[in-house]
Amino acid sequence: MDRRGFIRGAGLAAMTGLAGGSTLAAAASAARAEDFSPSPIAPVYRVLVPEIFAPLPDPADHVPAIVIGSGFGGAISALRLAESGVQVAVLERGSRWPNDPWRDIFCGDTIPDGRGFWHCTTFTGANRIPMQFDAFGGVLDVCCYPGMDVWRGACVGGGSVVFTGVMIEPEQRFFDQVFRGVVDYREMHEVYYPKVREMLRLSPIPNDIYDSWAFAHSRAWDDQVRAAGRTPQRIDSSWNWDVIRDELAGRSLPSATIGRSNLGNSNGAKFDLNQNYLRYAEGTGCAQIYPGHRVDAIAEEPGRYAVTVTKLAPTGEVLRTRTLTCDMLFLAAGSVGTSELLVRAQATGALPNLNEHIGEGWGGNGDVALARSASSPVVGTQGAASVSRILDEAGAPVSLENWFVPGVTPLDIGILGSLGMVLDDTRGRFVYNPADGRVNLQWPDNGAAGYLARAREVNDQVGVPGMPARPAWEANASFTPHPLGGAVIGRATDRYGRVSGHRGLYVMDGAAVPGSTGTVNPSLTISALAERNIAEIIRSGR
Repeated sequence: MDRRGFIRGAGLAAMTGLAGGSTLAAAASAARAEDFSPSPIAPVYRVLVPEIFAPLPDPADHVPAIVIGSGFGGAISALRLAESGVQVAVLERGSRWPNDPWRDIFCGDTIPDGRGFWHCTTFTGANRIPMQFDAFGGVLDVCCYPGMDVWRGACVGGGSVVFTGVMIEPEQRFFDQVFRGVVDYREMHEVYYPKVREMLRLSPIPNDIYDSWAFAHSRAWDDQVRAAGRTPQRIDSSWNWDVIRDELAGRSLPSATIGRSNLGNSNGAKFDLNQNYLRYAEGTGCAQIYPGHRVDAIAEEPGRYAVTVTKLAPTGEVLRTRTLTCDMLFLAAGSVGTSELLVRAQATGALPNLNEHIGEGWGGNGDVALARSASSPVVGTQGAASVSRILDEAGAPVSLENWFVPGVTPLDIGILGSLGMVLDDTRGRFVYNPADGRVNLQWPDNGAAGYLARAREVNDQVGVPGMPARPAWEANASFTPHPLGGAVIGRATDRYGRVSGHRGLYVMDGAAVPGSTGTVNPSLTISALAERNIAEIIRSGR
């Protein structure tokens, strides 16, 4: 089928009237049952953020293309399909949150409540301190596996709402080591990385903001790096610097300038996907976004795919369960979500032709949260935008990025945060448990020990000799905000994300990435890979 046939054929199965099959029923019955307890203060949230309680739209029973997830891979797939004339439904389990320069819509990193986290009552952050709050459909989901906690977005815009805005292109030598020739780095470097940079308006922090009180910690971090004989490199981010200037000038409620990022920025300080790809996709008239739609199972039927969907209120109340169908199915639910759907479908026979690589190749990007003592007290809160990085190749390659310690006090606690990313080959695998229908991550015992030690080594080299002992949480590799793999490109799929054995089924997100993006944050590579893959899928008509 050529490109024109691809677009025309996307609507044919809507007229076939095929009935649902037993494989979908089996997959749906095996889907993970989430018991959401209602939040006791949900009425308060209804007053604070009434927009997310508005009636939710419903997609048609049949849509030519369904995209599961609205993060980087899903948003890009939706836009490019819609531009080509394909009708697209984007299914997102989380809410669509508004922006407002004067409302604290998401709540803060420092005093979280149910708006922050996805139906979870206990959260242990990078500092290993557990926090308690009420269960509600917030923006950040935390999946706890033995030895590894995974952070992922749960809202329209996905990871773009809860990440720290950093988008860096990896060095070619590291990219090639990870992708092993399946993806051409030169094509990515010349075409698709620049395309994403332009769409997301990436740029380093301007000097006037760098010199402000909110980024004294970044200047202190850079000073320590220089004192250790290294040169900090400015890094690109997706922040809207004008909004941050508004914060500094008192024209907006503080957010990014007081270390808020992981639970969203109420004033739109991050140029997230709601402000670009998703908005542009809806503007074509061919793409619609459906918040509050959790996908529980997928299956193949003759000539089409079936998708079991639970419609959820922000409180977790089940509003409706139904089955949708589509001609083309694009998986972009993140590494965990996409892997769960595929592993479960393979185990239950809903997708019988998946190959042996489904579930394999999962990694946490070699992430390590690090802290070290500041050389002297730093006046000012710690702004969330990451400013600079260093790369060390004396051993296993590792980068350190200037991070932030959330807080709202005018005098910080004397700690400088970093995010370390080690080029490490530790990998886990997603497996299906027939006893309860869950998909679990098998992570090697002490799997992070090697790259934790390497990241700590570099962090110590940059620290100040003679300073007090390390902070209690000076290194933590028991979590990752960068889950990657589970449906690796060139193994579980072909070289463009087409799932082996199932025509019209595609992996478009971090699940396709082989566990690492080469000592840099994954978002730029995930986005560029999605641009590359969807261009080829549309061009080839398959």
